Amino acid sequence: MDRYDVIIIGGGAAGLSAALVLARARRSIAVVDAGAPRNAPAAHLHGYLSRDGVAPTELLAVGRREVHGYGGTLLAGTVTKIGPDETGFTAVVDGGQQISARQILVTTGLRDEIPDIPGLRSRWARDVLHCPYCHGHEVRDRQLGMLGGTPGAVRYAQIVRQWSDDLIYVTPPDLLTATERSELRARAIGIVEGTIDEVVIDSDDHLRGLRMGDGCVIPFDAVFVPPRFVPTNHLLLDLGCAADPDGWVSVDSTGRTSVAGIWAAGNVVDPRAQVITAAGAGSATAIALNADLVDDDIRYAVHQLAVT
Repeated sequence: MDRYDVIIIGGGAAGLSAALVLARARRSIAVVDAGAPRNAPAAHLHGYLSRDGVAPTELLAVGRREVHGYGGTLLAGTVTKIGPDETGFTAVVDGGQQISARQILVTTGLRDEIPDIPGLRSRWARDVLHCPYCHGHEVRDRQLGMLGGTPGAVRYAQIVRQWSDDLIYVTPPDLLTATERSELRARAIGIVEGTIDEVVIDSDDHLRGLRMGDGCVIPFDAVFVPPRFVPTNHLLLDLGCAADPDGWVSVDSTGRTSVAGIWAAGNVVDPRAQVITAAGAGSATAIALNADLVDDDIRYAVHQLAVT
């Protein structure tokens, strides 16, 4: 069984940034990645200094090459189980392969749950969008829709309004408070109350709009949908890591969980982290993790000196 200083589970921005730091610190590391990044449907990522507009797949490919160049091991697969062993932890990769390490860093991200409206998922990250900071500039000054009905959606619409003065808030009936309705109208945000039947696509594969329950099609160039973020944190929970009341695993400022030797960074613990934020969190956690390994190295060296 192969053994490393650190196993990093998840090869996105957080995981690869951590791997780069640790590999450069001369730690033996393995990155295990399932190859299904959350932002795969997006053609470009934005807000990443010096990499604005790059394809997400290209950023990850460059990151993998850099990690490999410093001696890091990259494994394709899904970790199905982590358990303690005599010197750290053993991870089981699908197919039965077992690898072990002194410590584990989990960077498995999250998944976006969106309303079950026909046609919505297939347009995700194309013209059905979730983040105005990621996509707002690209659809500025166009006809925009905003799906309401969820906590915080009205506030979200007020933020999207920054990018276009042609915005319509679509919501189920009788959910808006008088204050919310007044604030939306004050900023010239249209309000449509009703049920949505489906997303309408033109023959040239562009969004046409939303078909409402009464048959009317409201034209939009793009629609913003605030998703429900669900962390991919079952491995952490199975290990007994403490979580907050909403189910998000708790970490300290360095990424340390409540279980010694288990760390987490990126969207798996921070739903608001963008790519650049997740990369920074991975880097910072790697530095703290390496310091923890150094403490272990010191204790071992002192013990060995005492017995010789």
